[in-house]
Amino acid sequence: MVAAHDLKAGMTFLNGDKLLRVMEASHHKPGKGNTIMRMKLKDVRTGSTFDDTYRPEDKFEQAVIDTVGAQYLYKMDDTAYFMNTETYDQYEIPTEVIENELLYMLENEDVKIQFFGSEVIGVSLPTTVVLTVTDTQPSIKGATVTGSGKPATMETGLVVNVPDFVEIGTKLEINTQTGDYLKRA
Repeated sequence: MVAAHDLKAGMTFLNGDKLLRVMEASHHKPGKGNTIMRMKLKDVRTGSTFDDTYRPEDKFEQAVIDTVGAQYLYKMDDTAYFMNTETYDQYEIPTEVIENELLYMLENEDVKIQFFGSEVIGVSLPTTVVLTVTDTQPSIKGATVTGSGKPATMETGLVVNVPDFVEIGTKLEINTQTGDYLKRA
């Protein structure tokens, strides 16, 4: 059991039959009354996010999440297919559960699949990935890094704001937590 005041971003817990992941957590002390915990939560099974408040002393069962190394094979219709790199077991994950993560994954890339018991609940990505620009406005002559930037579409469909000097075909390093451009690869 874990108390609400001990829950931090990234932790997963059970509330009734819901498996919830903490996206953000903060203490809030109103002018009158008791301290409350404000949290932005994500329902791991449905992918929906919502805000909720709890008393700091509320207790929850912490979920034990296991990870297994796997390779992203391909996406067909509304399912993404992965293969365990050690046992060659294949896993199927509905694309709606990992819609955001798919924007950072290329076929044959290594990722970690998350399990709650025997249930596949998601994919854990590396902190940064390298993707190639497939569409953007032409570069501006004399553009500097400090310019306002322009949108660029990556090979996975992800749209990132990049500096004006970036051209089609450029490989870029992207932060998977924020979706921000970091540097040229």
